[in-house]
Amino acid sequence: MPTLRDPLWNNIRIEGPYLRLLDAAPFQRLRYVRQLGLAHLVYPGATHSRFEHALGAYHLARETVRVLRDADGAGGGPFDDAEGRIVVAAALLHDIGHYPFSHALEELGIPHHEAVAEPLLHEGEIGRILREEFAPDAPAQVYALIRGASDSPLQGLISGSIDLDKIDYLKRDAMMCGVAYGEIDVDRLRHALVLVEDPSSGRVSVGMREKGLSALESLLFAKYQMYRNVYWHHAVRSATAMYKRMVEDALAEGTLRVESLARFTDEGLLHALESGPARTLLAAMRERRLYKRALEVPAVELAQERLDWLSDDRARTRRAEDALARTAGLAPGELLLDFPRKERMLGLDLPLLARDGSVRHLTDQGIVGTINLPILGEELYQSARWLRVFTARRIELSRDVVLGALINSN
Repeated sequence: MPTLRDPLWNNIRIEGPYLRLLDAAPFQRLRYVRQLGLAHLVYPGATHSRFEHALGAYHLARETVRVLRDADGAGGGPFDDAEGRIVVAAALLHDIGHYPFSHALEELGIPHHEAVAEPLLHEGEIGRILREEFAPDAPAQVYALIRGASDSPLQGLISGSIDLDKIDYLKRDAMMCGVAYGEIDVDRLRHALVLVEDPSSGRVSVGMREKGLSALESLLFAKYQMYRNVYWHHAVRSATAMYKRMVEDALAEGTLRVESLARFTDEGLLHALESGPARTLLAAMRERRLYKRALEVPAVELAQERLDWLSDDRARTRRAEDALARTAGLAPGELLLDFPRKERMLGLDLPLLARDGSVRHLTDQGIVGTINLPILGEELYQSARWLRVFTARRIELSRDVVLGALINSN
């Protein structure tokens, strides 16, 4: 059984069927797709790839399935070996459809990377390996797990409040960026997981023992800290806004097609942009001449303004950008708006097994005496999310003028 050395989890052992998936061309593309998109322009160490992250998620899934199986004893339980193997395959393949430079392109309104994964899982090399090594319907089972639509009691390991993907990327991203924000008590968290009947649905699913709540809190706060300090760092968001505008212009001109985007690597896509309308913007990004902040306003001050369309409606956002550019004496494309898509910063939805054997459902409403999520989660979220206006040259824009233009846009 081959063993790979990983800087985060040390030794990762790859069994035969998973090695075949790893060696498949669609999976190898992930070596050349950065996990954190353009964050390396701010944190030079953040050049790690989706390939490394997928291996980490595979490793955590393999170990966690073993822990849950051992907890159920030799007499069996709510899942068998075949189902466990499918779940591990889903952890390995969960990012197979990712676009270049992480999630940025999904903010343009193009299909989500999970939708892109469907044909890759059902057809070609990946689909053939899944059917040969796992089950005739393995592609459908894996896709359902990735989408969060599986009936498997192990669904929560792949998509949920405490999915293993989240544990790996928070710790890996923090380590590669050289920051101390991703501290998670992984061992405690993993061994606190339990299969339990969910009182809200009557189905067996992945839950948490009460003793793991402190470890769960470490996961939630790590996520907040990483969003505030890394994922939504102002310079990372400036580079991301520039990148989105470049791709959007290329799509509009016909230099690129939406259906081809997920086949590119990071550098392959940048090379394709060299021959299109984005050459000037591309040169600025490559030389780290990032757009400057002309205005920034925290989300907590925008609660009544209803500006979420800035992260959901690209056509309207682009019209607003160009109108504000004219007002500021700039050319179209020299002013970019950024308001990150709203996240469930501390979202929770899982059964909690108490010390007395009772089961309660832990949601965003929290549980008295444990996590006061309604207040805490919203406050943390509002402090991390900012509306920013980026411009090609350093200028200052009036808050009243910008907000007035956005509120009255259509």
